[in-house]
Amino acid sequence: MAEGILCNRKPVNTKEDLLALLADKSGKQYYEEMNHLHVDSAALWATIQKSLKSRLRTWLEICAHCGLCADSCFYYLANNKDPKQVPSYKIQSTLGEIVRRKGDVDNAFMQMVMDTAWSKCTCCNRCGSFCPFGIDMGVMFGYLRGLCFSQGFVPWEMKIGSGMHRIYRAQMDITSEDWVDTCTWMCEENEEDWPGLEIPVDKENADILYTVNAREPKHYPEDIAQAAILFHLAGENWTVPSVGWEETSLTMFAGDWEGCRLQVQEVYNAMERLKPKRMIGTECGHAYRATVLEGPYWAGLKTGKTPVESIHYIEWVAEALRTGKLKLDPSKKLKMPVTYQDSCNYIRNAGLADTAREIMSYIAEDFREMTPCREHNFCCGGGGGLNGIGRYREQRNVGLKVKRDQIIATGAKLVVSPCHNCWDAIRDMEEIFHIGIKWSFLKPILLKMVIVPDHLKPENGE
Repeated sequence: MAEGILCNRKPVNTKEDLLALLADKSGKQYYEEMNHLHVDSAALWATIQKSLKSRLRTWLEICAHCGLCADSCFYYLANNKDPKQVPSYKIQSTLGEIVRRKGDVDNAFMQMVMDTAWSKCTCCNRCGSFCPFGIDMGVMFGYLRGLCFSQGFVPWEMKIGSGMHRIYRAQMDITSEDWVDTCTWMCEENEEDWPGLEIPVDKENADILYTVNAREPKHYPEDIAQAAILFHLAGENWTVPSVGWEETSLTMFAGDWEGCRLQVQEVYNAMERLKPKRMIGTECGHAYRATVLEGPYWAGLKTGKTPVESIHYIEWVAEALRTGKLKLDPSKKLKMPVTYQDSCNYIRNAGLADTAREIMSYIAEDFREMTPCREHNFCCGGGGGLNGIGRYREQRNVGLKVKRDQIIATGAKLVVSPCHNCWDAIRDMEEIFHIGIKWSFLKPILLKMVIVPDHLKPENGE
């Protein structure tokens, strides 16, 4: 058949289509329809001719097959150095082959490409750091995912995620009303302990516009409350937008480039509407990459920059500690051995390794680096959407072994992980391998250490 009811080349743009996908538990019907999905070779080749620019074409042609990218890939290491897990092989056997065939490929081939693009690469970009020519297979796989999406060969969960963003401008079904109600609820829940606590909504000309990951209002709204309390203690003039509050992008993971533009434009519209001095995003790596690094290009901004200055949450934390906006009780420093999970998206791709270490110097007495670390650290094992794709859970779990062994080697008992995907992957790793560790975002750690000024304490003084 040309296209199925659920599995097809059409983006999900209506709630009816989204609900139909969600009702198909585990994507059973979706993947059955995929087995019969027709490849539109002419359209595929036309897309390549239009969008495969000189950089990617050059990378495909100049790869020397030297194999230096092999050991850079955690999947290659976790799978007993299987030659088919070498990054250059994975991209040459998929994107390279599609180009060589001028798009003349069949269903079985495209399913192989899909499985490779989403289960054998997290687009962590580590391989590009070691290639003598600077070839970045992570970037190339991002492009390849876009080709797959255009032909309907995309994992069920990623098709749902794309639809969520197109309909709700959020990775989950959280409306603007839900979001504002959650902010109000969190203030009410914490007003007794934190007198005067506010989460200002749509305040113009604030110093800070704060954006979040939709999983926070959906699953752990206490994160929003913790952010509000820390801003409150720091005396910040801040706000959240009622529309444009979600900075993540499952559309980026799905390869839905038009969806990426729609999502990030909502955030930029909030910036332009409320005119803050800068935007601070929550503890999330891919959200920062999508909104701050990639977003300006999706939105067609010639400056390559967001409408206002935008920083990651760890940059604000380091600044607040450095300037004394937040003061920590030295006696409450973490005593247990602690390590830090370097997120691919704001450490390797944005150079914030020193910022993370500055924070650790304030909060940990026994900080232990992973080997390797900083921009050379390995992916958590669940990035690029891999945490959420049931079809590839077994492959994801195998990949977690590299991060497991890194953490065990440090002897650390706590992993500080200011990134949602990293946090999830390390949580799942502990549930699978039982190595006896804990993991945490920064906010709850800071709240246990922060010195509360007398004028911000409740009347009972506690």
